[in-house]
Amino acid sequence: METLELKVNLYEEKGRLKQKFASLTNDDLLFEEGKREEMFGRHQFRIGQTEDELENIISTF
Repeated sequence: METLELKVNLYEEKGRLKQKFASLTNDDLLFEEGKREEMFGRHQFRIGQTEDELENIISTF
């Protein structure tokens, strides 16, 4: 897959998550290598899901 295609897919996935969970912000959807737990913690706080539930949601997109 080309870099541009990956970026487009990432933006589409972010858009879908924001549609499903309106309380998520762009900052919430930033992913930095090594900060997975921090990102999941923010999501758990915002949408009230467990880490396993969040992984399920993300994997279905």
